[in-house]
Amino acid sequence: MKPFKVGKLKIDDNKCIIIAEVGVNHNCNLKIARKLIGEAKKNGADIVKFQTYKAEKLSIKESPQFKILSGKIVKKGALFNSYKKVDKFEIKEYKFLKKICDKYKIQFMSTPFDKEAVDMLDSLGVKAFKVASCDITNFPLLKQIAKKNKPIFLSTGASHMKEVQNAVSFISRFNKKICLMHCTMSYPTKPKDVNLLAINDFKKKFKGIPLGLSDHSLGHEIAAASVLLGVRVIEKHFTYDKNLKISADHPISINSIELKKLRKNVDLYLEAGGNGEKKVLNCEKELRKIARRSLVTNKFIKKGEIIKESSLIPKRPGTGIPPNQIALILGKRAKKNILKDKIIKRKDFI
Repeated sequence: MKPFKVGKLKIDDNKCIIIAEVGVNHNCNLKIARKLIGEAKKNGADIVKFQTYKAEKLSIKESPQFKILSGKIVKKGALFNSYKKVDKFEIKEYKFLKKICDKYKIQFMSTPFDKEAVDMLDSLGVKAFKVASCDITNFPLLKQIAKKNKPIFLSTGASHMKEVQNAVSFISRFNKKICLMHCTMSYPTKPKDVNLLAINDFKKKFKGIPLGLSDHSLGHEIAAASVLLGVRVIEKHFTYDKNLKISADHPISINSIELKKLRKNVDLYLEAGGNGEKKVLNCEKELRKIARRSLVTNKFIKKGEIIKESSLIPKRPGTGIPPNQIALILGKRAKKNILKDKIIKRKDFI
């Protein structure tokens, strides 16, 4: 994996970064936002991420609405109206959010959905940018972000591999600090649609590029398991109360308890994953000597007697000649009398 740093956070094979995606779960309320930042830090997140947009720049007023929990397009209402409810924060509020993140020693980040949002977030000193899946073909926005020369987390939901390759190629013209985030654009994502093994496809086609998971499945278990496939950045929607209204993301978010479990399991799986090389570990060496077998005499063998397979039996411990080397002994003559049930040694035969 290529070195990938986000401020003081270093992403490598030994560390998995967790992004608590608050998005607009703050409901345009700074008290809620402050609590979300504190809960994210307390329960193991490394980054708190928001979303920065204005409804007028994101959607036409007649854009079809869809229900988060069912994913169904509905005739009643429009996406514009949903976005308008939670787009009230201005630079003053984002400065406050960053100040609180600095106070809690957790990184502040936000997903910009237009060029003005990119410039505003950059002026606040964000250490990285997140690109939402919906903007993977929005090259004007990608260029604006890439030219800031900061690390980019690129989500890939609802994309063909060719679209991902095109986006990476385009961004790389300006900025090579890219982390690819596997994602399924379905809310919530059913386990059968998470398609974690697609991460292996990314590893083949984007060698050395850090890989992440922007996960919309319910709970924390699937996201934690992705670590075993090489994921080193996990993003999950986050709230402290799934019953809060206004933002549609509350019910599909993990809460504080689930975030804490995610952190614990991610660290556990990361440790358990090891380095991927099959070899005898230090913790195995002593038991290996005892548990393996050696060739042992099955009967009393007289001096000068030809050693036959029927005269030997594999037994523990494995401190003598292993059974897979029996050919070294068969047909040889005993140099001395060898008692029954003794580990036979190389000096015992000629």
